[in-house]
Amino acid sequence: MTAINEVTDLRVENGIAILTLDSPPVNALSANVRTGLFEGIQAASQDDDARAIVLICAGRTFIAGADITEFGGKGPSGASLTDVQDAMQNAPKPVIAAIHGTALGGGLEVALCAHFRVAVPSARCGLPEVNLGLLPGAGGTQRLPRIVGVETALEMMTSGRHVPAKDCLALGLIDELVEEGGLEAGAV
Repeated sequence: MTAINEVTDLRVENGIAILTLDSPPVNALSANVRTGLFEGIQAASQDDDARAIVLICAGRTFIAGADITEFGGKGPSGASLTDVQDAMQNAPKPVIAAIHGTALGGGLEVALCAHFRVAVPSARCGLPEVNLGLLPGAGGTQRLPRIVGVETALEMMTSGRHVPAKDCLALGLIDELVEEGGLEAGAV
């Protein structure tokens, strides 16, 4: 296992790169998380032993949105969210987002950049920024309609609703449900 930074580890097992985020309490998209994701995707992409990349989070949830402590201050540092999304979307190997807990706001927008998304049945996805008076600002307004259709995407963006994984599967937002407790194995 290689520590990318203090919140991100990368290991390759049986030809699959497992990129793990562990930034309690909710794996928010802080500078450390964004930089770890960016550098981890780059390292896995260049690793000849890795055929695919699984993005998974430790703790109680997938990425549950932006790090609001960065709002209004001196601004974000480290890799930008756009850099992370571009690295994932353009990775030369398939990237699989393994979702548990919630994938909300920027977290869902990161998952939308993965080539495939799997989730446990208890997971929920959503774009709740509207509850803060904001619209999704990291590509969700473009990527979500391409996957679930314009009407459903508009409803999700304007309601802030957290959509259960089973419904996400029916909408095509999730490619496969995997058993509770077997998220990493299911993603692999």
